[in-house]
Amino acid sequence: MQNRKVVHRSVAERKRDTFDRLATERDVWVATAHCDHGPHQVPLWFAWDGKAVWVCTSGTSATVRNVRKDPRVRLSLPDTFDVVLLQGTAQSFTDQEVPTDAAGAFAGKFGWDPRTEDDPFVYLKIEPKVVRAWRGEPELSGRVIMRDGAWLE
Repeated sequence: MQNRKVVHRSVAERKRDTFDRLATERDVWVATAHCDHGPHQVPLWFAWDGKAVWVCTSGTSATVRNVRKDPRVRLSLPDTFDVVLLQGTAQSFTDQEVPTDAAGAFAGKFGWDPRTEDDPFVYLKIEPKVVRAWRGEPELSGRVIMRDGAWLE
């Protein structure tokens, strides 16, 4: 295991680092829940448009079924040292309804356009309402960098 030194960052530094990761990373863990079946979590590719996370998955997936019943979702970037957790509400768009710019950005990032597939896909747009970011125990205090959809200063 790699040992990384923790340097306490300001809110501004945490926001900058979070924006950098949202712009450059490929994968996000998407957690939803079903009232009868409980939590469901899957890794999906994502694109960040500066305000929202866009993911795309099969139109028949448990993620889509869950979001249609309860649109609350939690997202996490896959690094347990440099934690970024987002919480928000998902809006779903069929591959025929998705805004062209969002679908184009997704296709451009991954070289794959779900709109061209035979099976239906659904795009989920998640606008974060709460964002937490921290590196190790010393940064647990002050880990909230967005509250009620507003970035903190």
